[in-house]
Amino acid sequence: MRAGLLTEGGYPYVSGDAGLWCDRLVRGLGQHEFDLYVLGRGRRQEEQGLLALPPQVARVRTAPLWTAEGDGGAVAYGRRARRRFTEHYGELAGAVCTTGDGGASGAVADRFANALYGLAGLAREEGGLGAALRSDTAVRTLERACHAPGAPRTAREARVADLLTVTGHLERALRPLSLDWYGDDALGAADLCHATSGGPAALPGLLARHFHGVPLLVTEYGVHLRSHYLERGPDAAAPAVRALLAAFHGRLATEIYRRAEILTPGNAHARRWQERCGADRARIRTVYPGMAADGFTEAGESPDRADPDTLVWVGGVEPAKDLISLLHAFAEVRREEPGARLRIVGGPSGPDGPAYLGHCRALAAQLFPDEAEGAHAVGSNPVSFEEIGGPEAPTLPDAYASGAVVVLSSVVEGFPTGLIEAMFCGRATVSTDVGAVVEVIGGTGLVVPPRNPRALADACVALLRDPERRARLGAAARARALELFTVEQNVAAFHGIYLEIVSHCPVRRDLLDASGAPLPFVAPAESHVPARWPATPTWALSTTEPAR
Repeated sequence: MRAGLLTEGGYPYVSGDAGLWCDRLVRGLGQHEFDLYVLGRGRRQEEQGLLALPPQVARVRTAPLWTAEGDGGAVAYGRRARRRFTEHYGELAGAVCTTGDGGASGAVADRFANALYGLAGLAREEGGLGAALRSDTAVRTLERACHAPGAPRTAREARVADLLTVTGHLERALRPLSLDWYGDDALGAADLCHATSGGPAALPGLLARHFHGVPLLVTEYGVHLRSHYLERGPDAAAPAVRALLAAFHGRLATEIYRRAEILTPGNAHARRWQERCGADRARIRTVYPGMAADGFTEAGESPDRADPDTLVWVGGVEPAKDLISLLHAFAEVRREEPGARLRIVGGPSGPDGPAYLGHCRALAAQLFPDEAEGAHAVGSNPVSFEEIGGPEAPTLPDAYASGAVVVLSSVVEGFPTGLIEAMFCGRATVSTDVGAVVEVIGGTGLVVPPRNPRALADACVALLRDPERRARLGAAARARALELFTVEQNVAAFHGIYLEIVSHCPVRRDLLDASGAPLPFVAPAESHVPARWPATPTWALSTTEPAR
C-alpha cells in the first residue's frame, strides 16, 4: 500500500523530533511505499538537511510553515470569495468563542468542522488563504465573535493587541489549508495517511480524508493539546489570548480524534487525554514506543558486575529530575547502610541544567564531606557525578549495569525511556509515581510518591538489603520490557493496524482509461495485500467486446 506519513518539524530532518521512531517504522515496513509530507519548523533545521532515507520512501514534500511566503499570501480575492471567507471564518471564530462542552461533541464541534472544511475548500479553489487570514477582515470577524451572545467573559475582555495576537496564531495554525498536497497526485493517491502527532501535523490528513476519503491514523506519544496548555501558561500570554487559543486547539483536537479511523497513543496518559476530547474508545490502540534493546540486553545477560551497595541515577540533569530530593533521600540511606554509594550519571540538560548541576554538586559536598578510612588515606565522597563516555561509564548499558538499584526521582516525566533501558539491563528500580512510570513498571519495581525523600530512601534500603528480591524484580522487569517496548513489537503493531485500516476503509477511486471511460474492477481486493501488484490489471484495459 501507499502511506502518506505526516510530520511536523521532525522526520526526516537530521535534527527533527521523533526522527528515530519514524525512521525505524519506515525501515521496518519495507513492504509498503511511503510518501513523506513534512511541515518545516525553521530555516536552520532545513539547512541541516535530511537523513539518509530507505528505498521504500518514494518522495519527500516539505512545506516551510515557519514563514508566510508561498502560502497564498499574494492571492487577491474577488467579492464572492471575500464573502465566503468572512462567512466561514466567522463560523470558525464563533465556534472558538462559544462556551460549553469544550467541543467534545454536539453542535459546537460540527460548527467548527464545517467552518474548517469550508475554509479548506476556499483555499483549494482560490490558491491559498494567507492574505485573508492576515487581513483586517479576519481581525474584525474575530472581534465580533468575541462580543457575540454566549461568548465567555475572557473573550469579551480581549483588547486589540490580544485580537492581533490570536489572529496571527490562527493564521500560522491554518497554513496547512493552503498547501497543494490534496490533489490526486499527492495525498489523494495514498491508501492511508499516518500523522505522527496531533495538531497541525494531522491537519493535512483531515483534509485528505475530507476531499478523497483517505483514512487517517494519528499517533501521539506526546499530546499536542497538553503541550499547548503547558507552553501557554499564565506568564506566557494575556488571559483572553490563552482562552481563545486553548479553545481553538481543543476544537481542532476534537475534530482530529473524531475523524481518525484509529488513534495510537503511546501510553495510558495520552489515551485519557484523547478520550476526554471525544475520542471513541473502540478506535484507540495503545502502541508503546519501540526502543533498540540489543546493547542493554547484552548487559543484562552478562555476568553480574554490579556493586551490591551502589545506587545509580542516569539522565539529563535539570530541575524536573529533582536530584535535590534524591540527595536528601541518600542521606537517609547512608544512615541505614553506611557503605552505600550513589552514582549520578549524566550531563546538564536545558537552559537551567548547568546551574542546577552546580547546585547539586554543592549540596552533595555539604551533605557528604569527603570520608577517609584512616589518617593516612585520601578521602572520597560517596556521591559521584559522571558523564557517559568517562572511564567509569563508557556507555549507557555500562552505567545501568554498574549499580544494584536504578533510581528515578523525577517530579515531571512523560514516557520514562531511561527506566525502560534499566529494565532491559535487568535492574531492579525505585521510581517516583509520575507520568507513565506505573504503566511502564507494571509491578516489576518499587514506586513511591514524588518529593518524598523518606519514602524514596526506605524503598532503596529495602532493595539494598534483599539481593534475592532485587534479582527477582530485575528478571521480571527485563521480561516485561522485551515483551512491550522493543522496536520489533512497535513495527509489528503498526503493520497490523495499517492492514486493519485499509481492509475496513479502502479508498474508492474511479479510474478512467485513455478515452475517459471508467475501468470496472480496476482495483481488486488483492491490491491491499502488502505486496507489489500491477497498478492496473491488463485484462481491465481490454476494449474487446464480449461475445454475445
